[in-house]
Amino acid sequence: QVQLVESGGGLVQTGGSLRLSCAASGRTFSTYAMGWFRQAPGKERAFVAAITWNGIATRYADSVKGRFTISRDNAKNTVYLQMNSLKPEDTAVYSCAVQERPYVWSTQFDVGSWGQGTQVTVSS
Repeated sequence: QVQLVESGGGLVQTGGSLRLSCAASGRTFSTYAMGWFRQAPGKERAFVAAITWNGIATRYADSVKGRFTISRDNAKNTVYLQMNSLKPEDTAVYSCAVQERPYVWSTQFDVGSWGQGTQVTVSS
């Protein structure tokens, strides 16, 4: 079981930037795709971005394309989410997730485990 711990959330003004980090435990981090999701108040959790186990391919929600970048450092067992040009509608709790099975990359992200989440608030 991979354990995930997010950090880097906070309060930022519209147009600002934040970088979220997700540190993973476990020796097999480099064999799993990773993803970021977010849940805004009163809304269901939604997919934000995902990256393959080797970092070669990425996928984004339409709402964040061109503004957010997902990346990973397998030597540090960490996945990142660089968020630029932030908008008030990006306000949410952001959680990272690990793919349920290794070496799987598909349009549907089946979550094996979640982090505890980190709050991102964008003020207008």
